[in-house]
Formats: sequence, structure tokens, C-alpha cells
Amino acid sequence: MTTTLDRTAPRDLAAELPARLSLTPKTTLAGQLDGAWWPRSRDLEAELPPLAAALDETWGRVTRVTVNPSRWPVVPRTVAVDGRTLHVGWFTEQDPDKLILLSYTVGRWDLLVIPPETEPAAAARLMAAAAIPGSVLAAGVLM
Repeated sequence: MTTTLDRTAPRDLAAELPARLSLTPKTTLAGQLDGAWWPRSRDLEAELPPLAAALDETWGRVTRVTVNPSRWPVVPRTVAVDGRTLHVGWFTEQDPDKLILLSYTVGRWDLLVIPPETEPAAAARLMAAAAIPGSVLAAGVLM
């Protein structure tokens, strides 16, 4: 008996679905986080394109992302997003529950990363808490 594994299915599915994202409203109150992101898997190559596409519309073009490699099994150096390249970096000093997004024109955003296996009710609470304007709670505290 032969078993065939289709490793492209999760990537194709992630690319078709919108990013699960909660953003802090635009106010003058700066907080520790700019919102939360709930990826469907731990595959950055599949998950980053829908995230970047969602943010391009609201925040502007994302050019670089940094993560802590302890939460991601593979950290690619680059990811293709709509015909362009998104650069991905990693830092072990970075909070493992946070994703940092950078743009040449707009600046920096810090998002809480909710683990893909989180129950929907808990994820909803975390997404709401991370999007409170002026919150002083860091990603590690919320998790």
C-alpha cells in the first residue's frame, strides 16, 4: 500500500482564506500592541501572504517581518506576496508571542500571535484584548 501526502493543500487553503486579524483603532493612544493575528498553521510561507494582503489595504505595504523562531518550525528568509518579496527575519530575543511588521513608508506594528490550535472563544478574547487602544499589556502577559 502506498500513501501520498499532499503538502500543498494547507498552503493553498491558507492563501484562499482571509487573515484572522484584529487591529487597534487609529487613535492617539499608543499601546504595547497594534492588534492580534490568529494564523491557521505554523507555516509562515503560507500564512504571511494573506496577512500582508490584509494589512496592505489598511496600513500600507509591509516589507519586512520578524519572529521568534521558537514558535515557527521553519523561518524562510523571504516569502512571495503578490509578485513582490517580503523579507523575514528572526530574533531569539523577540517575544515569542509577537510578530513585528515593518514598512518603509508607514513604520512598525507589533501584533500578538495567537497559536493556531487555540480554541475560538479564547482566541476571540485574546484578539479583543490585544486591540484595546493604549493597553500596556505585552504579548507575553496576554498569553
